[in-house]
Amino acid sequence: MVENVIIMGAAGRDFHNFNVYFRGNPRYHVVGFTATQIPNIDGRCYPAVLAGEEYPEGIPIHPDRDLARLIREHRVDLAVFSYSDVPHTEVMHKAAVVTAAGADFIIIGAPYTMLSSTRTVISVCAVRTGCGKSQTSREVLRILQGMGKRAVSVRHPMPYGDLTEQVVQRFAVHTDMDRHRCTIEEREEYEPVIDMGIPVYAGVDYEKILRAAETEADVIVWDGGNNDTPFYKPDIHIVVFDPHRAGHETAYHPGETNMLMADIAVINKVDSADPEKVLQVRRTIERHNPSAGIVLADSAVIPDDPAAIRGKRVLVVEDGPTLTHGEMTFGAGVIAARRFGAAERVDPRPYLEGSLIRTFADYPRIDRLLPAMGYGPDQIRDLEATINRTPCDLVLAATPIDLARLITVRHPVQRIRYTYRDNSRPTLAELLLKRLSA
Repeated sequence: MVENVIIMGAAGRDFHNFNVYFRGNPRYHVVGFTATQIPNIDGRCYPAVLAGEEYPEGIPIHPDRDLARLIREHRVDLAVFSYSDVPHTEVMHKAAVVTAAGADFIIIGAPYTMLSSTRTVISVCAVRTGCGKSQTSREVLRILQGMGKRAVSVRHPMPYGDLTEQVVQRFAVHTDMDRHRCTIEEREEYEPVIDMGIPVYAGVDYEKILRAAETEADVIVWDGGNNDTPFYKPDIHIVVFDPHRAGHETAYHPGETNMLMADIAVINKVDSADPEKVLQVRRTIERHNPSAGIVLADSAVIPDDPAAIRGKRVLVVEDGPTLTHGEMTFGAGVIAARRFGAAERVDPRPYLEGSLIRTFADYPRIDRLLPAMGYGPDQIRDLEATINRTPCDLVLAATPIDLARLITVRHPVQRIRYTYRDNSRPTLAELLLKRLSA
């Protein structure tokens, strides 16, 4: 008997699960994907060239709100939960919708979807979006550079454009990002690594991506997305924790899975967190995964000119996903505004343009700051217009990219960089070298 399947996703894990678990499997017929979290990714089609000969018309991608109707109309047997950074309670609410509509609900075990490499693989993942995973990945790459290793970064997928053009992507210079028409979210991940002289791979088919990356690397660093588990089987699994959200490490899917699998646990942002919350996270790790090595780290906030912030009315622009599905109410920009004496954080909400109005409606926790939303050209234009309409003395751009390179800002702009820094011993390098030599 062939089972009808719906894969519930957000343009990333869902496609990978299809590629490695369902494509070419005669036991299953995938009738569709559902999409959530990311704007404007439903209404597309997973193309036939990627789906395989069993799907000559490709596979449609529907809005998540249509899930129950689709299960009934297509007599779906199995709904596969395939996206990340979701509260455990919400996962089970989705399970209730699925089972009430008449299908089974499953989450595929993490090891089943991990591809094996001929190279050493170090994965860097997190328990929530916005923990500081990307800066930790870059620190791992710096350590490997110092060892003389040839390293490449493979980034969790962000395939928001034409999927047929994104099967395997390689980014080595800034113009590669222009050529692939990257979103702001993609640029935030790729640009800082490219600036280190290290190639970044991404795309849709992670088997093909892996084989391409293996041709130029001794070590592959898997740079995870949200709090998802790795697509590649890691030799060393590093997981980043955020004490500003102590307790979330056991409350979100699949972040708790990452915690349980971690070889090295990095408790980040120690310099700005409540020491009691740091201790709480440490005790949770020790209780649930006592074999993990624990590293304490700072997220060092570095303005271009700290003195220029003092006394200014500032508009703070933060990393988008950290504020949206990451549920943070502040980031490095807010910390810089407080630490370096800004007179006021200007509220952008009266000046929102276009799609950003919907963003603030969907995420009402966002306060007097602006997420750097830019999932497409229209949203980037909305971001530019909102910044320029907001009356301020200075824009604090606390995203990992040079925002002024993408948009024209009429106000003075100061970049707020944030980077990994060891807080104490053992350092990340010490534990990483110990694991590599084991």
